[in-house]
Amino acid sequence: MLLFGTRESATVNAILVIVKVVALAVFVAVALPAFDAANLEPFSPYGFAKHMTPDGVERGVMAAAAIIFFAFYGFDAIATAAEEAKNPDRDLKIGIVGSMLVCVAIYILVAVAAVGAIAYGRFANSPEPLALILRELGQPLAAQYLAISAVIALPTVILAFFFGQSRIFFTMARDGLLPTALAKLSPRGTPVRITIFTAVVVAILAGFIPLDELAALANAGTLAAFAAVSLCMLIMRVRAPDAPRIFRVPFAWEVGIVAVLGCAYLFFSLPAKTQFWFLIWNLAGLEIYFRYARKRAIIA
Repeated sequence: MLLFGTRESATVNAILVIVKVVALAVFVAVALPAFDAANLEPFSPYGFAKHMTPDGVERGVMAAAAIIFFAFYGFDAIATAAEEAKNPDRDLKIGIVGSMLVCVAIYILVAVAAVGAIAYGRFANSPEPLALILRELGQPLAAQYLAISAVIALPTVILAFFFGQSRIFFTMARDGLLPTALAKLSPRGTPVRITIFTAVVVAILAGFIPLDELAALANAGTLAAFAAVSLCMLIMRVRAPDAPRIFRVPFAWEVGIVAVLGCAYLFFSLPAKTQFWFLIWNLAGLEIYFRYARKRAIIA
């Protein structure tokens, strides 16, 4: 779909998102009436900060938040579509902030309905927790509908992440940080070569690295990127205070500092093994940059 074009991908993605949202609405409608506040106790059984429990597992609210963070970095894919938006200075603000607010509300509502319906221990290790909850509530047809919808709607996540990463690689190739031949557009105006390059890289990673480790490592990289963007925003406030700014950040210093500290706290809440591989990965990236990309980069 991405090879066909952005408009076609967006249309398919919108249809699949509707399927997903309807399925979640059905789940909430069925599970919420069974809400029992007793299922929320103890509210935080492993405490807030990440710590190692006697069973050798890192637990705590922040340990979980650092992993589930992957649910939030699809929003930055919207920013990578700036060059393909009709009115970017208006559309991107609405798209990023609006979708984030709506998604957070949906996440919280589904989580409360799920944990309130049955005790979390009964579905914590299930590969299909929401469908399991519906079956436990005596709703097998709703559970089957939810499971089928999840399979159908899964490509929405893949499409969004593929789109964002391919556009980042496209910009890097156009600036000389990757081979410039990859930045060539098709007659339809689609970056076909870089999209295929992205698919190959993702396929190799997905084929050889376990999903949980890959998700944690992706979280580490995204947290570092978010912190870098926030830090660069503050640096530019000092280096170029009068530069035109289409996208204005209210309370820039407060927001920037909180963002950097928040990303750092989440990063150090990730598993120690993830932090180690993040270091190795970035050292390898720096090696590639200094040996290949730096001397080929197009400096504006």
